[in-house]
Amino acid sequence: MPDERDSGTDAGWKFDNSYARLPETLFSRVAPVPVRQPGLVLFNERLAASLGLDVGALNGPEGAGIFAGNLVPPGAEPLAQAYAGHQFGHFTNLGDGRAVLLGEQITPTGARFDIQLKGSGPTPYSRRGDGRAVLGPMVREYIISEAMHALGIPTTRSLAVATTGEPVFREEALPGAVLTRVAASHVRVGTFEYATATGDRAALTALLAHTITRHYPELEGAENPALALLGAAASRQASLVARWMQVGFIHGVMNTDNMALSGETIDYGPCAFMDAFDEATVFSSIDRHGRYAYGNQPRIAQWNLARLAEGLLPLIAEKEEEAIRLAEGVLGKFADEFQGHWLEGFRSKLGLFTAEAGDEALIRDLLALMKDSGADFTNTFIALAKGDTPEGGGWTAWMDRWKARLASQPQTESEVIARMRSVNPAVIPRNHRVEEALAAAMEGDFSKVQRLVQVLSDPFAETMENEAFRKPPPSGGEPYRTFCGT
Repeated sequence: MPDERDSGTDAGWKFDNSYARLPETLFSRVAPVPVRQPGLVLFNERLAASLGLDVGALNGPEGAGIFAGNLVPPGAEPLAQAYAGHQFGHFTNLGDGRAVLLGEQITPTGARFDIQLKGSGPTPYSRRGDGRAVLGPMVREYIISEAMHALGIPTTRSLAVATTGEPVFREEALPGAVLTRVAASHVRVGTFEYATATGDRAALTALLAHTITRHYPELEGAENPALALLGAAASRQASLVARWMQVGFIHGVMNTDNMALSGETIDYGPCAFMDAFDEATVFSSIDRHGRYAYGNQPRIAQWNLARLAEGLLPLIAEKEEEAIRLAEGVLGKFADEFQGHWLEGFRSKLGLFTAEAGDEALIRDLLALMKDSGADFTNTFIALAKGDTPEGGGWTAWMDRWKARLASQPQTESEVIARMRSVNPAVIPRNHRVEEALAAAMEGDFSKVQRLVQVLSDPFAETMENEAFRKPPPSGGEPYRTFCGT
C-alpha cells in the first residue's frame, strides 16, 4: 500500500518487489522512521543514472528526504528481512535491526537491485537497539564498497549517505546518518538458516525458488534444485574470496549473515586492506582470536557454506543421512575450486599466462619473502612489474626463478607487464587515508571523502594525482584497528 509519506515525483523509481511476495515468515513490513533534519552529503550520481534514476531530481531536498527515510519512493513496499546467523561460530536469530528494504528497482536494462536504507530506525528485529547508524561507518561503507566495485570485485554498492540531524548515542554522542545500499539482493546464508529454524517448509521452499529465479535462473528445472543451489553458491564464494585475497582485502566479519547468496561482498564494518603482508593479519577489534584473519578466509567461507547446506538439508533429500551425504559431496569440491581461482589470480599478478606445476611454490615463496621482509602487499606487485625489487634476503634468488618461469612462456615482456598492470592495483583504500577522510567527514567536511572516492575509481592507474594515495602509512604507528559500527 502507498505510504502517506510518498515522495512527490517518481524520479525514475520503478519497483517490482518480489521479496515482499514471499511468505511473511521471512520479513516484517515496517517503514523507515523519519529524522529531524535530513541532509544529502554523498550521492553516487553515476550509480543513480545506471539504476534509471533522475539524478537532478534526487540530488537535492527530495533525495535527502528519501535517503534519510522521511519520504518513501512511489512503488516501494518497505520491509525488514528476518534472518539468523552464526556470529563468530555461535547461532543467533537476527534480522534487519537497523535496515529497511524499500524495494527492488528495475533498471533500464531490466536488471533488478535491492534498495535498502541502513540506519533508518528500529524494526521488530532491533533487539532493544535504536536502529540508527553513526556517520563514520556509513561513509566508510560508501568508500570501500565503491573501491571494491572499481577493482572489479562483486560487491554491494552505495548510492547515498544522508545525515539525520540527530545524535546517535554509543560511547558518546555522534552524528547520525543513513546509508542507501544497492545490492543484487540481501538473501544470505543466514536467511536459509532462519527459514529452516522456524520449521516452515513452505517458506523454505519459496525462498529456494526465489533465490534460484533471482540469481541462478540456469538452475530452474534442475533435478535437485537445493543441491544445485548449494553447488552454485559455493562456486561463487570460491571465486569471490580468491579475488579478495588477490588485493589484500580482509572482510573482518564473515558471519553467515554476511555471506550473500548473490556472491557479492556485503557488510563493510571492520574490513580493511593489508599494508605489510602477513596471513595472520586481523584488523577487527572484536576478532580477538583471529577467526577472520586474512589467511583464514577460505576456510571460513567453506564453514559458512556448510551452514547453508544444513539450512537446505530438508529440501536436498527426505532422509537426513542421504541429504548430508549429497551435501558433503558438493562441499568437498570447494577447496579445489578455491585453489584453482587463487592460483589463476596470482599467476595473473605475476604475469603468467600458462600453468606449470611449480607455480604454487613460486607464489608462496614470494609471499613468505614479503612477510619476512615486511614488504607492502600492493606495492610489491607494482614494483615487480617495473623490475624494481629489494636485493638480498632471498629476493635475488626468487627473482631469478621468476624470470626463468617467465621465459618458459611465449608471451613478450610487454605482454607480461600489461597483464600485471591490468590486475595489480596501484591504489587501494589505504587505512590511514580512509581514517583521514572519515575524520574530516565527522567534522562536516566531505571533500576528502569525495577526493578519495575519485582516486579509488581508477585503481590500476599510476598518476601524479594519485601518487600520495599509493604510499603505505608512516612506520612506527599504532597497529590499525577497525570497529563494526553498530
